[in-house]
Amino acid sequence: MRNQRPRKNQNAPRPDLAARFLLPTRRGDVFLTEVHDLVSKAEVLLEALPFLQRYRGRTFVIKYGGSFMDSPDSAARDGVARDIVFLAAAGIRPVVVHGGGKAITRAMEMAGLKARFVQGMRVTDQATAEVVERVLSREINPEIAATINRLGGNARGLSGTAVFKSRRLCLEADGQKLDAGFLGEVASVRVKPVRKCLDAGAIPVCSPTALGADGRIYNCNADVAAAQMAIALRACRLIFMSDVPGVLRDPEDVSSVISHLRVAEVEPLKKSGIIDKGMIPKADSAVKALQAGVDKVSLVDGRVPHSILLEIFTNEGIGTELVP
Repeated sequence: MRNQRPRKNQNAPRPDLAARFLLPTRRGDVFLTEVHDLVSKAEVLLEALPFLQRYRGRTFVIKYGGSFMDSPDSAARDGVARDIVFLAAAGIRPVVVHGGGKAITRAMEMAGLKARFVQGMRVTDQATAEVVERVLSREINPEIAATINRLGGNARGLSGTAVFKSRRLCLEADGQKLDAGFLGEVASVRVKPVRKCLDAGAIPVCSPTALGADGRIYNCNADVAAAQMAIALRACRLIFMSDVPGVLRDPEDVSSVISHLRVAEVEPLKKSGIIDKGMIPKADSAVKALQAGVDKVSLVDGRVPHSILLEIFTNEGIGTELVP
């Protein structure tokens, strides 16, 4: 219920509302400005209405990653979490799969370990695997869940090892097979604990580690894990959040975002080098998700305030959308 405003003198004459709109005084101008601002807010809500009706009760998987996760600015850290709380309040069933690559690299440097990447994937030896599990599942995961809860949501952290099963991922570099150690590829998803959270009205927050058939913990790419989660849950939407505005036709020009892509266009863009490095696992995962039945995949910049909401609830959207 809306909070009641302080009551004024009930015997005082109440000016007609239409007359107040026509007041030629500065006070009337201020009133008109305030009304215009309120009407603008109402129009934003009305623009969102068809999307709210369409997506209510549907499952969205959000890959939560980027420098905003550990920004010194609390507003930047809280912004995405608050938007996720909004989605849940609007009747959408969000599932979060988070990354943490920058935090892992910092922790490795402190431990005297050097990070190495091939095709956007982190080569993971035993020492690196231990750092990955600690940082992702025991530090970042509970921190994200706690932030969502502090902002009024109901989040439950889930270690990836309780959700994802992995197979060893083999990479190639310069035509040679590369032993990437404990780098895994999500082979299957245990949806029961995730659905249990969703059915209880909670927001599952999952780290991208996985349990291998050998009982060892594997480091999985968060983009790939999020896509496999979306496929397993038969999610409506998959949203990748990172530090880039989307797929850029010119990597040096942030205004060159390709706003709309079809699956058939992805491979030519990879061959031309437009989709490269860390964008490759996002694009490949997006294609797999779309081919498996996910309606739409979006790539948005988490540094832009309310980028999730702008992507979901406006006609224009923001970033790059991929469709079948």
